[in-house]
Amino acid sequence: MSLVVLSICAAAACSAVGEAQTTAQYPILDAVTNKVILKYQQSTCEQLWQKKSEPPSEEQQRLVSLLRSDPQMRAAFISKVAAPIANKMFDCGLLP
Repeated sequence: MSLVVLSICAAAACSAVGEAQTTAQYPILDAVTNKVILKYQQSTCEQLWQKKSEPPSEEQQRLVSLLRSDPQMRAAFISKVAAPIANKMFDCGLLP
């Protein structure tokens, strides 16, 4: 979850123009970001609290590795998922 918190902070620096341009470069990124957003929107607060203590799945580890290696893709991902995830985490008391 700390990666998500860091992602949210970094997203404040991303611009909408850069997001649209970068997302066009990574068509699969939309599917991945939509999956992440949907996971947070459909999860209960209890489920998110439980997930917080679990180690990341192999799929999550691959995604994080890919995002670390491609700063433009990372910026596009963060700018798209930041607001929905931050709102859910705030509602659940996972953010101060």
